[in-house]
Amino acid sequence: MVSLPLALAGAVAGSAYLNARFSLEHDLLFFRIAGSTLLNLIRAVRADRLNVFYVLEKQVLDKHTARRPFILFEGKSYTYAETYQAVLQYGVWMREHHGVREGDIVALDYQNSETFIFLWFAMWSIGAKPAFINHHLQGATLTHCLRESTAKLAIVDPRVAGSVTEEVRQHLPGMNFVVLTPDIEAEIRSLEPVRYPDAVRATDEYIGMAILIYTSGTTGMPKPAVVSWAKVYMAAMITSSGTNTRPDDVLYTCMPLYHSAASCLGVCSVLWVGATAAIGRRFSTKTFWKDVRETNSTIIQYVGETCRYLTVAPPEINPVTGENLDKKHRVRSAMGNGLRPDVWDRFKERFGIETIMEFYAATEGALGLWNLSRNSFGKGAIGRYGVISKAILSVRSAIVRLDETELPWRDPKTGFCQRVKSGEVGEFIVSLPADDTNKRFQGYHGNAAATTSKIMRDVFKKGDAWFRSGDVMRWDNEGRVYFNDRIGDTFRWKSENVSTTEVAQTIGLHTAVQEVNVYGVQLPHHDGRAGCVAIVLDSPHPRPELLASLAAHSREKLPRYAVPLFLRVLKEVGTQNTGTNKQQKHLLRQQGVDPANVQGDALFWLKDGTYMPFGQKEWKALQQGQVKL
Repeated sequence: MVSLPLALAGAVAGSAYLNARFSLEHDLLFFRIAGSTLLNLIRAVRADRLNVFYVLEKQVLDKHTARRPFILFEGKSYTYAETYQAVLQYGVWMREHHGVREGDIVALDYQNSETFIFLWFAMWSIGAKPAFINHHLQGATLTHCLRESTAKLAIVDPRVAGSVTEEVRQHLPGMNFVVLTPDIEAEIRSLEPVRYPDAVRATDEYIGMAILIYTSGTTGMPKPAVVSWAKVYMAAMITSSGTNTRPDDVLYTCMPLYHSAASCLGVCSVLWVGATAAIGRRFSTKTFWKDVRETNSTIIQYVGETCRYLTVAPPEINPVTGENLDKKHRVRSAMGNGLRPDVWDRFKERFGIETIMEFYAATEGALGLWNLSRNSFGKGAIGRYGVISKAILSVRSAIVRLDETELPWRDPKTGFCQRVKSGEVGEFIVSLPADDTNKRFQGYHGNAAATTSKIMRDVFKKGDAWFRSGDVMRWDNEGRVYFNDRIGDTFRWKSENVSTTEVAQTIGLHTAVQEVNVYGVQLPHHDGRAGCVAIVLDSPHPRPELLASLAAHSREKLPRYAVPLFLRVLKEVGTQNTGTNKQQKHLLRQQGVDPANVQGDALFWLKDGTYMPFGQKEWKALQQGQVKL
């Protein structure tokens, strides 16, 4: 007869084997998080408490949480109770002074600050919907985004008020621009806080709009994606559960609040459990860890470039003791997206980070993925699932084969798409209710054509409907999902989507430009793709004055992250076109900016405010990691 200790040892060993073989631990995590998220969402729907303002109010009604800090910003601290009062005051100001009513959309063009959060939740408190505007935008792109929001009121940070030029105002005659000066803020904080009746916040469905957050999509100008209450709830609850956020935790983010990462996954996740959000105005390697230490942060938020920049930055040394401060912090978890495999372990080891929660989610997307990793097994994956959860996700999602034009391949006989095998790359798509796709994909505000373009029909059977992510991925045999690339013209640089259409249209306005073909190129030691322009000028040998003029034109008209870093001067128009006069980019992308691959064309790069010659010497410096762009 087998002894009890031996039986227990055998059971433990067997459980460990099964967990290692089938990733049962990740299945349990998946079901725990998904189950609690769904349960809380159902409760909110039944109680008509979908508006996340009620989550803030719930925390304030708890006397212990009410006294706890909710927001830390530049040395200032705001408790849940203080935040709630400010939110009500800003709500009174918008409703009584500017006529904002339930259902109205209000544009918010603001840098990271406590005021951003006050205004955001104030809009929710009076039943209005914020449209988060990228505060880097200017000119035609800013005008476009404001117009697409359909807002009648735009609240502007004094620090970015210079972007709201007279030209922008003239193109938007029906919009009221309010620059929130210190005097106006003081007036608002003197108002009597009013908690308006629940009726002004009545929300019928979980698919109702909570926020408009802009995304470049795959082509054209930025589009306002509808972020539903359900998405905000799921983002907050999944993140707080995955990072095991507790009330005494502090999450530090210096990512822009106008993105869903910092707003929904960051601020809302700490709100959900009554923890603290430490906000940085902007990212800087010089202040990142200083802010983290000063705020006693335990969780940090990143994008891929953030981790790389922090990893390659010189160590901070205590000037008195000479001690290396890399690991002098309380951070146990890092949460974000885009952490590259070559940085993953170096980042964890240098700064002593125990856990990485890497996620994948598009603002307008119909499904998110996550990878909770404590070792190197999940390095670089955007999702990791056990055998059971993978089977469930395989019903809700698929990775399909692409044709040569980067469209989902269709079988010539059946007309249906084809799932790729494990390890093969293809486009990630998500199933939608065929009779009402809006239940899972709310699309783009006021743009039915753009919304419809993201929905694919008759994918695996007649009548079905699927959301096209535009992202190329692969799923391996061990349940890990990896991001491969972005389909189409848009590429990511400095954590932003860059629209080649917008860049090409802007550069094409220069009088010396005859043809423009914009694409992204991969560079050694850099994440994302850097902007490159294959350009035909009125002279094949541009003089320094023309190159300086092109640089000035681009920097004046485009957001900083969208300004092309490289020029490839072509000799004549049409050399990169198809027979139907459509520009080809794939060969240009493959050749990149390695001078050895670019025969006969002159290369230039943006340096010291102008475009300067780029040759083998400069390419070698990039390869050796001596240049950071």
